[in-house]
Amino acid sequence: MPRARDLGIVIGSLRTGQTNAVLDIPGVGLGHTTLRRDEPPPPEGRGIARTGVTVLVLADDAFSRPLPAGGAVLNGAGECTGFITAAEWGSAETPVYLTSTLQLGRVYDSACRIELEVNPSCATDFIIPVVGECDDSFLNDARRMQVEHDDVVAAWQAAMASRGSATPPDEGAVGSGTGMSCLGFKGGIGTASRVVEGHTVAVLLMTNFGRRKDLVVSGVPVGKRLAASGGPEKPAGSCIGVVVTDAAVDGASCARLARRVGLGLARAGSVAHHGSGEIFMAFGTGMRLDRDGKPDGTPVVTGRALDPLFAAVVEASEEAVLNSMFTAATVVGRDGNTSESAHNDEVLRLLR
Repeated sequence: MPRARDLGIVIGSLRTGQTNAVLDIPGVGLGHTTLRRDEPPPPEGRGIARTGVTVLVLADDAFSRPLPAGGAVLNGAGECTGFITAAEWGSAETPVYLTSTLQLGRVYDSACRIELEVNPSCATDFIIPVVGECDDSFLNDARRMQVEHDDVVAAWQAAMASRGSATPPDEGAVGSGTGMSCLGFKGGIGTASRVVEGHTVAVLLMTNFGRRKDLVVSGVPVGKRLAASGGPEKPAGSCIGVVVTDAAVDGASCARLARRVGLGLARAGSVAHHGSGEIFMAFGTGMRLDRDGKPDGTPVVTGRALDPLFAAVVEASEEAVLNSMFTAATVVGRDGNTSESAHNDEVLRLLR
């Protein structure tokens, strides 16, 4: 399925990276495990699965050399482990794991197991993985424990293998985005990047928010112009947003970068409904910390020098929303619930 730019939709004026994705940051990898099952409920089977796991590897030595990190909350009806630690210490030391709401505990356990195997010194220290979630119960039988340890490992291995790739990663209804819906259409995983002031800024989103009538595509009020869908609209959900930059930013600046994700979502039509969890985190790879939080001495980008990075986050976030929707095919899930692809004749006609 095409990305936004493949359809002639250009967001903003800043230049994109080579893949226009998080893979444009050196050392960063993105991998998915997608779970699609059509089985009867227990005890005969495991029910309808439209879910999965997505893993964003930030650096292969993040435990021994933590990355500056910070976060921001637009609306707090959701969960992201590691968020409080990042706010307190301004750092993070694990990959970012994304999954379904009721699978968060399982993925957290698996993330700890992966770190213990990769970094044996974790056994004499403690580890707090970053795991974010959105509710995919509209399409997925979320009452069943669908995700297994091997699924998390497979997504992590795929992320490790993708580092340095010149090919854009899979988006849309993949990994943790398999059961997500966005702005009245199928949502999921979306990513985009921008290059400013010699630095690359990339955004990864798991989109599961908004209502169709609010959809805006590059300033065009598509949602208001669309005919009524004819069926019940998926309730507003949530969005986990991750910013990664190779600029030397500290934890406080990461929190400020994370906050700008909300501006990009708003441009696409988000109003952060009452029941929606918009939780954002940002990480910097251009400066590293030791285990005690001491910076490595790299000059820090701060103050007004952050303005170009802020602009990059907003543009990349808006485009990542659209990529998550246009790359996603229509998905039919639990109880026949259907989330329609935004890549359809009616939407394309309006954009033309």
